[in-house]
Amino acid sequence: MRSSIAPASPAGIMAIGRWIDTRAEVEKHPMSKRSSPIAAAVAVALALLVCGCATRDWLASSGASRDQVSDPNQLSRQFPVRLLVIDSGAAQRLGALQARRLFSEAFATASPELANAGSVVGLGDILGVSVWEAPPATLFSGPIADSSAGTGNAHPTSLPEQMVASDGTIDVPFAGVISVAGKSPQQIDAEIERRLQGKANQPQVIVQIVHNNSANVTVVGEVTQSLRMPLTAKGERLLDAIAAAGGVRQPVSKVMVQVTRGAQVEALPLETVIRSPKENVALAAGDVVTVLYQSLSFSALGATGKNEEIYFEAQGISLAQALARAGGAQENLADARGVFLFRFEDPRAMPDGKAEVPTAPDGRVPVVYRLDLKDPASFLISQNFPVRDKDVLYVSTAPSAELQKFLNIVVTSVYSITNLKNL
Repeated sequence: MRSSIAPASPAGIMAIGRWIDTRAEVEKHPMSKRSSPIAAAVAVALALLVCGCATRDWLASSGASRDQVSDPNQLSRQFPVRLLVIDSGAAQRLGALQARRLFSEAFATASPELANAGSVVGLGDILGVSVWEAPPATLFSGPIADSSAGTGNAHPTSLPEQMVASDGTIDVPFAGVISVAGKSPQQIDAEIERRLQGKANQPQVIVQIVHNNSANVTVVGEVTQSLRMPLTAKGERLLDAIAAAGGVRQPVSKVMVQVTRGAQVEALPLETVIRSPKENVALAAGDVVTVLYQSLSFSALGATGKNEEIYFEAQGISLAQALARAGGAQENLADARGVFLFRFEDPRAMPDGKAEVPTAPDGRVPVVYRLDLKDPASFLISQNFPVRDKDVLYVSTAPSAELQKFLNIVVTSVYSITNLKNL
C-alpha cells in the first residue's frame, strides 16, 4: 500500500531550519503576537509542501489530476487505454468515420420487385375485373336499348372482387385460372382479353387493384399515429410516409429517421432528409420507417461550469460546442491543459489503425483524448472534433487550486487551535 506521506528531503529540512531562525526574529517584533497564527499557518504549510508531506490523495477533489490521467500506470489498471492528443490528424480521422451513409447511396439500386412496388399485383391483393363486349353482347350481357340512338350500347360487366391466392392466381369466368402475381394490371388485361377471344364479342377488359395488401410500408416511432401505408404506382417517398403518419412528435432537430429494407438498416437525421431532396428516397414494399427521438448525450464532469448529463441534437456537436454547453472550464479551478474526453473508440480511428488487446467486449478501444486549451490552435481543432453518444468530458483541477485547498485547511486548523487556547 502506497503511503500518503513522503519522506522529508534535505531541502525540506533546510527550509524548516530557516523558518525556525525567522520565527525567532519575528517574535521580537511588537506585532508578532497578532500575526503569529497566520504566519505559523503559512510557514507550516510551506514546510509540509517542501518536505513532500502534503500529497493530494487525501484532499477533496472532483477527480484525477492531469498528471494522474496522463500516467500510463494509472490508465492501464483494468485494460490497456490509449492516450491520444487532440490534433488536426485526430479530427480528420474521426470526421471521416463520423460521416453517415446517405440514403441516396444505400438505396440507390433495388430489385425489380421492390422498385415496382405498388404498380404490380402481389399476393393478397384484391382485384376488380370489368369486361366490355361490343354490341350485340353474347357472353356476359345482352344489349341495352337506347331510345335516342335506336341501337344497342356496350355495357360493362363487373365480376366479383377476388383476392390473389397464395399461388398468385385468380379465376375469371370463361378465361380460367390466370397467374397475376408480379404482373401489372395492363398485362393482366391483355391476358384475359386473349383468353376471351372467340367466346365474347370483341372483349375489352380493365383490371384494377382495389385493395393493395402486398405493397405496404410500416411507419412507427415518434409519429402522431403509427400505420401501414399502401404504395401506389405514384412511387411514394420517405417524407410521404412520415406525413401520412401525421408528422413527428418531437423537434425536427432531435429526430433520426431509420429505414429498414430487408437486412439493411440505415439512419439519417430528419433535417438532412428535409434539406437534401435526393435523400427523400422512394420507398419499397416491406420497408419499415422508424422515427427515433435521438437522446444522444455526453457527461460533463470535473472543473466545468456544470456537472451533468447533457443531451444534444441528432446532427451531432463538436467538442467546442460540448465545452460551451457544459459551462466551459471554471477559471478558478480548471487546469486548461487537462481537458480530457473518455470514450470507447473504433479501432480504425487509431493513428496506426490498430487496437491494443484486450479491447472492450464489442471490439472497440478504450481511449482518452487530451486537449490543451493553452494552445490557441486547439480552439480551431475542437470545432471539427466530434462528440459521440455516451462520451465523458472531464476537466481536471489545476494544482494551484489544490494548493489553495491545502492552505485553507492549515489556516483553518491553526485558527481553531488559537481560538480554543484563548477560550
